[in-house]
Amino acid sequence: QVQLVESGGGLVQAGGSLRLSCAASGSIFSINAMGWYRQGPGKQRELVATITSGGRTNYADSVKGRFTISRDTDKNTVYLQMNSLKPDDTAVYYCNGEISQRSGSFLYSYWGQGTQVTVSS
Repeated sequence: QVQLVESGGGLVQAGGSLRLSCAASGSIFSINAMGWYRQGPGKQRELVATITSGGRTNYADSVKGRFTISRDTDKNTVYLQMNSLKPDDTAVYYCNGEISQRSGSFLYSYWGQGTQVTVSS
């Protein structure tokens, strides 16, 4: 069984910063890409940023230059540093990981439970 647990959400004023963390645990053989997604009130879930096992990153246009994704492969952990936060960034942020549980098995997509980020104006 695999678990992804996010932490670091909270309430912050516009212009402030937060750092999200997501740790994967359980029966893990390897992790391919990891990423962050968010779902704002009344909106669909959208991609925020992803990072491959090789460190290649991808960002939504709305967060480029403000958010930075990174990972610690030894700790099976991915981070999202969020700076210059805006009220539009208010959402539940979800961690995602493409994980295989044993050698030769398929990669499956796992999700965390989500962490709330609220940015006040």
